[in-house]
Amino acid sequence: MRNILKVSALALSLIAAAGASAQAVRTEKNMSLELANQLASASVAACAANGYAVSATVVDRAGTVRAVQRADNAGPHTLAASQQKAFTSASAKNTTLAMMEGSQKNPAAANLVYIPGYLLLGGGVPVKVGNEVIGAVGVGGAPGGNLDEQCAVAAIDKIKDQLK
Repeated sequence: MRNILKVSALALSLIAAAGASAQAVRTEKNMSLELANQLASASVAACAANGYAVSATVVDRAGTVRAVQRADNAGPHTLAASQQKAFTSASAKNTTLAMMEGSQKNPAAANLVYIPGYLLLGGGVPVKVGNEVIGAVGVGGAPGGNLDEQCAVAAIDKIKDQLK
């Protein structure tokens, strides 16, 4: 009987150890350079179609820049704005417009503006495969963050078949 208990305990500990080690290494989806370039180009094109000269930055799931495009006549400030919006969106896994609105309604969330690299203006949109955020698009330069966001959403919609 003792041997059966010892063998059972040993088997259970081996199973538990195997499960724990399997969770130590993760597999994650991420943003390819090709997809990032497509998103940046489609974002700039969507805004250009409405007469807006913008910059678009695409970051991967870690907030690292993968692609940037700046339209002719886009202001120099649009580069930094688009990068910060993309970083903020990827980091928070939310749109920057929703975050801005939330911080205006919730005094406790107002401190988000003090996080280095965060920009709470509309125009940052997460890129998802299912429920997993693989990166984000940030657009800056349209006459309103809501319009920047529309361009980012249009770009994501254009490549949505690749996000499966």
